[in-house]
Amino acid sequence: MTEIAEDEPPTLAELAVHQRAGLAWVAADDRDRPVAYLVAAPVDGGLHIEQVSVHPSRARRGLGRSLIEHLAGHAAAGGYAALTLTTFADVPWNAPYYARCGFTALAEEELTPGLRAIVRRERAAGLGRWPRVCMRRSM
Repeated sequence: MTEIAEDEPPTLAELAVHQRAGLAWVAADDRDRPVAYLVAAPVDGGLHIEQVSVHPSRARRGLGRSLIEHLAGHAAAGGYAALTLTTFADVPWNAPYYARCGFTALAEEELTPGLRAIVRRERAAGLGRWPRVCMRRSM
């Protein structure tokens, strides 16, 4: 999965779309430098986690989970039904991690139209080369 590790991060313009929508959060260190972020988008009555990233030097400190929990609070307050995401099925810090955060894998027939569209875009971008899964966490 070298291609994934070497993939460029979202551009500032791409991130600004989430920021303007009020769906971007950043965790900073004690010097106010960003060390983790989460961006989401509304999809079919829920909030879909587009990306959650933690700098490797800050991994395993709860930053990603804290951002997910913050999003869950935002979703609940906003009347959203669920959080969703797509991720790699067999990478230990992906699907198994999200399962520990309360997400469950969705079967193909459980996918909403918006999630189906996301899966199609991901496959077109080449992500279908590895096993992927859609996951959901109810509010």
